[in-house]
Amino acid sequence: MTADSDFWSQIFNFANYGDLLVLLQNSIIAGAVLGVVGGLIGVFVMSRDMAFAVHGISELSFAGASAGLLFGVGVVEGSLIGSLVAAALIGLLGTRARDRNSIIAVLMPFGLGLGILCLALYPGRSANKFGLLTGQIVAVDNPRLGSLIAISIVVVIGLAVVWRPLMFASVDVDVASARGVPTRFLSLYFMLLLGLAVAVSVQVVGSLLVLSILVTPAAAALRLSSSPVLVPLLSSVFAVVSLVGGIMLALGGSVPISPYVTTISFLIYVVCRLIAAVRKRRGNSGRTADLLPARS
Repeated sequence: MTADSDFWSQIFNFANYGDLLVLLQNSIIAGAVLGVVGGLIGVFVMSRDMAFAVHGISELSFAGASAGLLFGVGVVEGSLIGSLVAAALIGLLGTRARDRNSIIAVLMPFGLGLGILCLALYPGRSANKFGLLTGQIVAVDNPRLGSLIAISIVVVIGLAVVWRPLMFASVDVDVASARGVPTRFLSLYFMLLLGLAVAVSVQVVGSLLVLSILVTPAAAALRLSSSPVLVPLLSSVFAVVSLVGGIMLALGGSVPISPYVTTISFLIYVVCRLIAAVRKRRGNSGRTADLLPARS
């Protein structure tokens, strides 16, 4: 009984919760901002079938952050450099899906290995090492929050400027190219924005679990709707709920933030799939009833 209670107290312990909530308000703000960014850009990640690219960029972002930690450059700066380098390489060399997947498959183990090497050489606290992989809610101080918000604004404005042509190119690249849309430029442009989004997301949820913010909410939203207005809105709401909810639950535990965020995000996706399945069954039942001959 004692072991069981100790286990749950590590996961959910809300003693002095109000005091912790005030101290970590920067993390909650960061979670809300990242949720909006992740929800919006995740729609294009799904439309362009680039979930694998998110993971590849996150590995290079982890390598950059680890190098920044080791050499004293700064975790945020290193993470940004790593993400942008990976995004540029994928955008320039991976014009076709096969090429892109090959490049990502090469970059991922290289980035992870380089990051692990830098962390092994880093003489500081192990918590800093672990946090780069799984996220940490205590690392968002005022300067980091300011840089996170600034980068997030750049990503949102960057998406807004090219939203319609980017969506057109994401849905049907061949038709968009035939209509004169600069698809190659938009591909590189989007990859750089995705690199920025990954870099700021890694600061909170860690490099290993960034998919829960940049992919899962959009995937859940697409299960409920195909509306070009409703999908980004739902995706952003799901991402904000996952991040802010995960942060608020993590305040009462002694484990990293990532399990809470990923669990909430996964549950939202499961619920959306169930709703979609029920809708489909009802639709099929309705069509079957329409095909049956009317009884006299």
